[in-house]
Order: sequence, then C-alpha cells, then structure tokens
Amino acid sequence: MKSSTDPIVAATPQSRPAGPVRWLGQFLLYGLFALVIGVFTQWPPYHPIGEDEALIKVSVARLGQPVGECRRLSDEELAKLPPNMRDPIRCPRERSPLSMEVHVNGARMLQRVAEPGGLSKDGAAAIYERLVVSAGKQRISVRFNDDVRPGARVYEHDANVTLVPGQVLVIDFDAEKGGIVLL
Repeated sequence: MKSSTDPIVAATPQSRPAGPVRWLGQFLLYGLFALVIGVFTQWPPYHPIGEDEALIKVSVARLGQPVGECRRLSDEELAKLPPNMRDPIRCPRERSPLSMEVHVNGARMLQRVAEPGGLSKDGAAAIYERLVVSAGKQRISVRFNDDVRPGARVYEHDANVTLVPGQVLVIDFDAEKGGIVLL
C-alpha cells in the first residue's frame, strides 16, 4: 500500500493550472520580457560622438614588405645544406612594420608604427584607430610606409573633404587602387 507522501501519488492532474491559464501566464511573462528589452534599446540614449562631430576610422591590415633583398646561394652554400633544403634563392622571412601618419588641417592626429605579428615577425601588421574631428571642411593628409629598405616608396594622399555631422570616413590602403583610399 502506498502512502500519501509518495511522489507518484502526490502529483495529481488537478494541481496543474488549466491549459488556457498556462498560455496566458506565458504570454504575460514573454510580454514583460519584450517590454524590458524594448525600453533598454531606447533608454538611456547613446551618442558615440557629439552632434557637431564626425569620425575618421583608420583601418589598415597588411603584410609588410620583406626587410631585405633575396639573394642567390653559391654552389658551396648549397652543398652544405640537406638535399630537401637546397633552394637556390634565400629570402628573409621578417617583414617590415607599417607606419602611418594622419594630419587633419595641419595638426598631427595620428602617428603609429605597427609591428608585424608572428614569432619570426613574418605576419601581417594592423593599424586600427578612431579619430573624432569636428564636422565641416577638413584637409586630410596621410603618409603610409610598409617597407623599411632604403629608397622605398612612401605613399602619400592629400584630400579636402566636407564631413557632415555623424559621418564616418574610413582611411584604408589598397595596393590595387594605387595606395591610400578614403571611403
């Protein structure tokens, strides 16, 4: 004989709320949850920049040029190497750091050098910066270098732009488009 404290006997169908009551309870709880989310999407107001400001984002990720020139190995040097390592041309693994300067209306806003990644410094380097400037006409000058060898090309770009409040101007580097690009 089972006692009344037995869990199987204690759970009776009459102790659960009826079907429509459960649905109404779920509807009310989900509605309350949606209301809380809706309130916090609008309040408190968030303004990443001021009303009369614009944003310049510098976003460059690039593999720098090798730090040295490739050279051809002599026959004696090749003979000293194991057969599987006998590549006649030896190039340095290390890459050049990226360096960038951004001037807005003659004032330097950014000067940054980004070292290449990787244990052998043979990976890509990245420069990501966010510059808040006043809206209106701006003279932007950008200098970029990805090669530390003497006589290497330094990319330069000068532009007059008119930034509207809240606008985001992106400075990027695209070798296929000739270098520095303003988007």
